[in-house]
Amino acid sequence: MPTDAQLKSLYRVGYQLTDTMLQPIHLICVDDRTRNTYILAGYDEELEFQILPNGEFADELN
Repeated sequence: MPTDAQLKSLYRVGYQLTDTMLQPIHLICVDDRTRNTYILAGYDEELEFQILPNGEFADELN
């Protein structure tokens, strides 16, 4: 189950993707190991987001 902070971030991203950018959301799931919430979106599934339990977005550009 997502945390309250994750749900707030998920709502913001979902709104921006679907209402502002007109992009479909294909998948939303929570990783049981890390508790991160994943979002897969875009017409070609090219948009990926990872929301940490504190509501911040994970930066995978390391």
